[in-house]
Amino acid sequence: MTEPPDPQPEPVPGPQPSPDPVRPRGRRGAGAGRVARGAASAVLIVLTCVLVPLALLAVWVHDITLDTDRYVATVAPLATDPAVQDAAVRRITEAVSARDYGKVAAGELAAWLRSQGLGPRATDAIRSLGPRLDSVVDDATTKIATRVVDSEAFATVWRTANRTAHNVVVHALTGEGRGAVGVSDGTVTLNVGTAVDRVKQDLVEAGLKPAEKIPQVDKEFVLFQSDELATFRTAAHLLDVVGNWLPVIVVVLGAAGVLLAHRRRRALARTALGAAFACLVVALALVVARHYYLGHLPPQVQSKAAAGAVFDTLLRFLRVSLRTAVVLGVVIALGAYFVGPGRLPVAVRGGSDHAADAAARWAADRHLGTGRAGTWTLAHRRWLTLTALLVVALVFALWNHPTVLTVLLLVLILLGVLALLALLAAGGRVRPGPLPDKASPEH
Repeated sequence: MTEPPDPQPEPVPGPQPSPDPVRPRGRRGAGAGRVARGAASAVLIVLTCVLVPLALLAVWVHDITLDTDRYVATVAPLATDPAVQDAAVRRITEAVSARDYGKVAAGELAAWLRSQGLGPRATDAIRSLGPRLDSVVDDATTKIATRVVDSEAFATVWRTANRTAHNVVVHALTGEGRGAVGVSDGTVTLNVGTAVDRVKQDLVEAGLKPAEKIPQVDKEFVLFQSDELATFRTAAHLLDVVGNWLPVIVVVLGAAGVLLAHRRRRALARTALGAAFACLVVALALVVARHYYLGHLPPQVQSKAAAGAVFDTLLRFLRVSLRTAVVLGVVIALGAYFVGPGRLPVAVRGGSDHAADAAARWAADRHLGTGRAGTWTLAHRRWLTLTALLVVALVFALWNHPTVLTVLLLVLILLGVLALLALLAAGGRVRPGPLPDKASPEH
């Protein structure tokens, strides 16, 4: 006999427990992919913010060392800088006054008079006039040196020498080349040899014949000195190599970070503000570095004011680039904010459209309209706006060394184009009324 089957348990009345939920593989994979995209976006955005000031520094080094016109425009103001001119006058005066002309001239005159029978007391009195003659010669030399340095000829010589020997800054940053400004063992000097020769010639023409015997003394004065210049040279060489490609790489990284983000508008605003903040930190670091350097000048530097002028001149375009990046970042962040869904952006856009509609109705009441242009603009307003943004971005990218004024000018142009599009679109929404019938009787 076969055994009867085991009895099945009867179902318990009431709600049955549901089986353990199992998340579909596709959903889990999508969640993991979303997290990976968010992490990659965050890394790229942070990397972009860090690299933006480094890219500006690379462009500055690249332009200063390879662009002759840019280099001449950078160092040319040094020829007319009061601090540099004062230091040049002092160094020229020192070079020309290297001999005791008064002492020599008074001694020769006293010896000649004594040979002619003049008494020793008289000859000693004449010999004692040497220091006074030296003072007169120094005053004359200073006046002539000042006239030479203040003349346009000195500025012309300065610009010509720097254009033909444009490897000056290359030498300052890489140790290669030589020009009016030189670097040796961390000491940066300004060669005033041409001005010294000019002063010697003017002194001879003024009647001071002993000036012809001025020896070949050192004709350079120290502008600034740094023991860390060798380290700066290594960094400058690296930045010079990547100067052409680093800005492009930074833009690509930033764009990739924004595109990978879940909320791209917020990502764009954060990237812009982060880059602006990084540039602001670097700009403040330059200010601190300047104060620290001028407060710890070595004794080789003969003029603190001249050292400050050279520091400011060489870093002028870098500071302009940093300020431009800060303003551009703030502008981009504001633009990303005002196209968003916030209460203030919506109110601003609604107010702009309301004003455009009011202007269109005013024109329609006077039987003026935009015709097909308004209708077409209304249908394609979004794409026209995007095109205007891309054109402005392209103009900025192709602008040769943009400044803060460049950013503000392009922003004003963009706002003008957007206002024009709003007016045309409003004209497409509002139709002008029919023209009055000229044949109807007037009331």
